[in-house]
Amino acid sequence: MDLSTFPPIAVVLGGLQSLVTTLGVLVEPVAGTSSPALGVVLLTLLVRLVLVPVGVSQVRAEIARRRLAPAIADLTRRVTDPAARSKALMSLYASEKVSPLAGCLPTLAQAPVLTAVYSLFAHSEIAGHANTLLTHTLGGAALGANLFVTLGTGLTAVWPYLVLLVLLAIVVELSRRATLRFTGSPTATTTGRGQEALPGTAGLVRWLPFVSVLFAAFAPLAAGLYLVTSAVWTLGERAVLRRALAR
Repeated sequence: MDLSTFPPIAVVLGGLQSLVTTLGVLVEPVAGTSSPALGVVLLTLLVRLVLVPVGVSQVRAEIARRRLAPAIADLTRRVTDPAARSKALMSLYASEKVSPLAGCLPTLAQAPVLTAVYSLFAHSEIAGHANTLLTHTLGGAALGANLFVTLGTGLTAVWPYLVLLVLLAIVVELSRRATLRFTGSPTATTTGRGQEALPGTAGLVRWLPFVSVLFAAFAPLAAGLYLVTSAVWTLGERAVLRRALAR
């Protein structure tokens, strides 16, 4: 069963299609044939603008965790039992009114939108009508095709995907380094004695942010545009909020 034909989902996708189309029409005098792609970028910016309060909460949580870092290190050093340590950490977070999951909020909040954008450019029909967005391209690459599908048709239209993937990887790495500088901690997987609390997880934590790059390689080009735009927004937003809220 195609879930996109389920009435509530079809309505959402139809509305999203109309919004992207409208945004594309608005910028068509400037963007020309790339206007639908720019429409996706504008959609992303609108979503991130709405989610600014979530970003503020995330940065405030980062600041609080940085403030609690000495207490966490001391607790980790004193409590060796993993279960007791976890319970003590949760008690510490609760007493200080800090959520250890606040950093996940922007990703979780965007997940439905990213899923909708992915679905919008993965179906030939939306609400029983032809999906005209699939007829548009960016630099010769179809907005509804992914890197590997395009590779099968030749190398001419591959460059937009490669540019997006490289740009996304660079932005993800810059964000990762900025977070490390701000929090002053390489990972959350080490104990107060400098020993790895969860063996083998340091490498996982190091590369986990790059999952979005892997996803973008398999996702429609439009979804990759969303990811890149959102990642750039995140990098800039956190830089501004950290400077403003850490005073």
